[in-house]
Amino acid sequence: MQYFPLFHRLNKGVCLIIGGGHVAQRRARALISAGATVHLISKQILPKLESFLIDSGASFDKQAVDLTKLANDYELVVAATNDKAVNLAIANYANLNRIPVNVVDDPAAGDFIFPAVIERASLTVAVSNSGNSPVLSRLLKQQIDAYIPSTFAALSDFVGNYRQRVKVSIPEDNIRKTFWENIIQGGVAEAIYMGKEQRAHDLFESALADPEKFNLQGEVYLIGAGPGDPELLTLKAFRLLQKADVVLYDRLVSAAVMAFIPPEVELIYVGKNRDNHAVPQDDINQLLVDQARKGKRVVRLKGGDPFIFGRGGEEIQTLVDFQVPFQIVPGITAASGCSAYAGIPLTHRDYAQSVQFVTGQLKSGTVDLDWAELISPGKTLVFYMGLKSLPIICESLITYGMQPDTHVALIEKGTTHEQRVLVSNLTEIESMLASAQVSSPSLFIVGSVVQLAEKLSWFNA
Repeated sequence: MQYFPLFHRLNKGVCLIIGGGHVAQRRARALISAGATVHLISKQILPKLESFLIDSGASFDKQAVDLTKLANDYELVVAATNDKAVNLAIANYANLNRIPVNVVDDPAAGDFIFPAVIERASLTVAVSNSGNSPVLSRLLKQQIDAYIPSTFAALSDFVGNYRQRVKVSIPEDNIRKTFWENIIQGGVAEAIYMGKEQRAHDLFESALADPEKFNLQGEVYLIGAGPGDPELLTLKAFRLLQKADVVLYDRLVSAAVMAFIPPEVELIYVGKNRDNHAVPQDDINQLLVDQARKGKRVVRLKGGDPFIFGRGGEEIQTLVDFQVPFQIVPGITAASGCSAYAGIPLTHRDYAQSVQFVTGQLKSGTVDLDWAELISPGKTLVFYMGLKSLPIICESLITYGMQPDTHVALIEKGTTHEQRVLVSNLTEIESMLASAQVSSPSLFIVGSVVQLAEKLSWFNA
């Protein structure tokens, strides 16, 4: 570690900036936003910088710097001219007077550097790579900034307001530490994130009334993992995965998404094939309850979206019956994700004005659908779990009046690097399937929009 990260209160003196360009402007804004008193010296000052200094009440001298006439009691100095020799002379002056100095574009010549900063009111996150690449630090800052909820500062303030009271109410260090971990990672924090401050206060008061009982209370997060591409995971899903104690996951969750789960998290596979359920659904429902009652943060991770042919409704019903707290995080469903990556718009003004999602396998294991209702002009049909039933689906659609040459597409492992898209029609797809050796997960799309696949294909191009 070349630089020690230190948050410094700048209220003891004046911060000096020498230079009047874009870098000086960024430094002035950063220091003034931190409450510093700033004085700037430069013969030439950008008009925007000069206006900012005037508006913020900062002082400046529009003249060349004379190091022999500078005071020796500045709180810090920033050398931000475009002359390397002048910057080094400023650094020498600062070193002689034992004043911390930052030299722009030459970190080794100074004592400190300016990090990329993320601010959420009382929360401040600083990112630095020892001055090697400010651009890289800014890019990393953007990624972290996207991950931190916009209301994180409200949580910080909320916790700060209760800190002393909790310390008095819960004198035992271990119990208090667990209590705060559960507050910050549980329902209270999520209520703050959703803007439900009164609910957060109510939950907190209830927890504080019996902290030991609260510490034993778990929660379930029902999360949609999307169709496969890990970058399609929502920010909230990623955040909740990071704080899970145990994850119950399905067969359709991609390995790339599973890689986001921290290594210390317990993993329980509860996947299902058509004729082989590793864990029966009723047992999965009960497992969620049992794990939560152990005080664990439980993630139920499902491919696609948990409420679209994902049995999420059945699991949530059980949690409600047993009064287990839960949250639902939608995911990008396979129909939307896979069709987009295949270049097939599910609706299009010229081809399809409606779309219908259909399961290719009912609870009884059949495909006894209302075929007549499915067939109408200007509609796109998307069949989930229809690979083995595909011959029956095609035959039934033709029998009930759909044109045999209707365009169809079978998308295998959509949105992943193994994606394949087979485009055909109702009469020929079966023979194509026989030689292609397609495996699950796959999605079957029927409708005129499929003819756009070749023109709009981008992911497999």
